[in-house]
Amino acid sequence: MRRIAFFILAWLGSVAAMAQPDTLSITLENVKYPYPVSFMPLKVEGQDIRMAYMDVKPTSANGKTVMLFHGKNFGGYYWGNVIKALTAKGYRVIVPDQIGFGKSSKPFIHYSFHKLATFNKKLLDTLGVQKATIMGHSMGGMLATRFTLMYPNTVDKLLLEDPIGLEDYRTFVPYQSAEQDYATELKTSFESVKNYYQTSYFTQWKPEYDYLVKIGAGVSKSADFPRYAKVAALTFEMIYEQPVCYEFGLIKVPTVLFTGKEDKTIVGKALLSDEERARHGQYKLLGPATAKKIPGCKLIEFDNCGHIPHIEVPDKFLKELMANL
Repeated sequence: MRRIAFFILAWLGSVAAMAQPDTLSITLENVKYPYPVSFMPLKVEGQDIRMAYMDVKPTSANGKTVMLFHGKNFGGYYWGNVIKALTAKGYRVIVPDQIGFGKSSKPFIHYSFHKLATFNKKLLDTLGVQKATIMGHSMGGMLATRFTLMYPNTVDKLLLEDPIGLEDYRTFVPYQSAEQDYATELKTSFESVKNYYQTSYFTQWKPEYDYLVKIGAGVSKSADFPRYAKVAALTFEMIYEQPVCYEFGLIKVPTVLFTGKEDKTIVGKALLSDEERARHGQYKLLGPATAKKIPGCKLIEFDNCGHIPHIEVPDKFLKELMANL
C-alpha cells in the first residue's frame, strides 16, 4: 500500500508540475489568461506578426469601452480583477498585449511609443470602437499618454496608474546601449526577478504575488529566451530615449492619476548609487508634481502601497477607479 501511495503522490506531483510549468514559451502559450485571447495580424518592417488581446464584453452593456495598457514587466494576465470589476459595471474591456510583450510577437523592430500607439488605434478600429477610456499602468502609462496626445478625439478619459516616465531618466541614469542592456537581460533568473519585484513593486511581499515572478522568470528557461531578452533591451531603450514628461501640459482630456505613495520605481535603478536612488523615483513627490502639469488632473494616492495598486490594495483601488470613470 505504501508503494502504491508513493506512486500516486509522484504522479500527482508530475501533474502539478505540468499544470504550472517552470519553463514558459516567450509568447506565453502555456500561461492561462483570465479571459479568452484573440490575435490581430500586423505587417511591420517586412515582418508578419500578431498582436494578442482580450475583448471582454459585459452581460449588460452601458455602451462604453475601457482599454487597459500593461507595464513593461507584465502582460494582460495581471488585469483580471480590474476587467471583472469593469465588466460588472457594464463596460466593454479591451486588453492588448503590446507587440514585444505577453502573448504578442517578439519581433526585432524599432520600438517606439508612437508605433505602439498606432497598433492600438488599429485594434480599436478593427473592433469598431470609436471612443474609449484609456488606462495605463507603469510603462503602459507612458504609452497611454502618447496615445492620448496622438489620438485625443478617440480618448474619453485618461487614467494613469503609477506611470513611469514622470521624470526624464536620461538626466540622471547613465546611458547603456541596447547591447549592454541585452547582456544584462540574459542574466535573468527567478531569484533576480523576485528580488526586483520585492524591492521595487510592493511594500510587503505576499505569497499570492509569486505568480508574477513565475511568469516573469519562467521565460528565461526557454530556448528562445535570447530573442525575448533582446526585445526587452530594445523596449528598455524605448523608455529611456522617449520621455513623455515634457508633454503632460498638452493633454486635453480629463485625466486621473493614481499613485502608491511608497512607489520608488526608477527605470535603470541598478545603474544608480544609493544617493541617486534616494533622490529619484519618489512617487509621493512625483505624483503631486505631475498632477499640476496636466490640466485639470485629479490625483488619487494610496497609503502603504507601492507600484501596483490594483494588486497590492485592490479593494481601495477598484473603489476609486469606479468612482472616477
